[in-house]
Amino acid sequence: MTHGHAPAPEPPAPPGGRPPRSTLVVTAHAGDFVWRAGGAIALAASRREKVTIACLTFGERGESAKAWREGKKLDEIKALRRAEAEKAAATLGAAVRFFDAGDYPLTATAELTDQLVAVYRETQPDVVLTHPTEDPYNGDHPAASRMALEARVLAQAIGYPGEGEIIGAPPVFYFEPHQPEMSGFRPEVLLDITEVWETKREAMECLGAQRHLWDYYTDLAVRRGVQLKRNAGPNLGLAHRTMAEAFMRPYPQIATELA
Repeated sequence: MTHGHAPAPEPPAPPGGRPPRSTLVVTAHAGDFVWRAGGAIALAASRREKVTIACLTFGERGESAKAWREGKKLDEIKALRRAEAEKAAATLGAAVRFFDAGDYPLTATAELTDQLVAVYRETQPDVVLTHPTEDPYNGDHPAASRMALEARVLAQAIGYPGEGEIIGAPPVFYFEPHQPEMSGFRPEVLLDITEVWETKREAMECLGAQRHLWDYYTDLAVRRGVQLKRNAGPNLGLAHRTMAEAFMRPYPQIATELA
């Protein structure tokens, strides 16, 4: 198993010497982070926050049908999907790391989970984005989610072996699956991504291997934007065409006031 990463520019420390906020995104395949959380990533990057994407596979077997039909070989497809994902991540302002764990099926292993623990401890995330734990259409997505959640817990344990400082308990947000109704997904959090929509669309268009999804996820952003406006009150000055992404929370929200 090999893995590497494409770095993003290191965000400068904000006033007061505090490190920038950190977001960790754990995805099964090379395109998942763009379709499902590209807006959230671009928003964080626009605030000069650090975003790290842990991409467990290239989606070479199950999500690269166009390349297979063109007669490309496995190594060629991996290289193609890697290049697309690196370009998309750079467009969004994030760093991406590839673990080349093999898709269809993505199999959870102790080695892979240990590598994720190391990423958690290195990046010290303030927030984690990953797949929901249900998806009857693609078992790789729940597999990635389970490893992301397990590694989050292990990274908190002072007795778990490995380098780096232990982490706290960063909040987790599940991003929207392709078939939400079949995956037990509820749009509990609607994130306004209008100001970075063009950046997300540009990143989507980096993924030529899945061009058929460009319009689908554009339409989804429009629909979630309509829902956001419906739930936001009448006088918030929202854009006429508000674009949004939906997320679900597996853990309680921690607050000092209700909002």
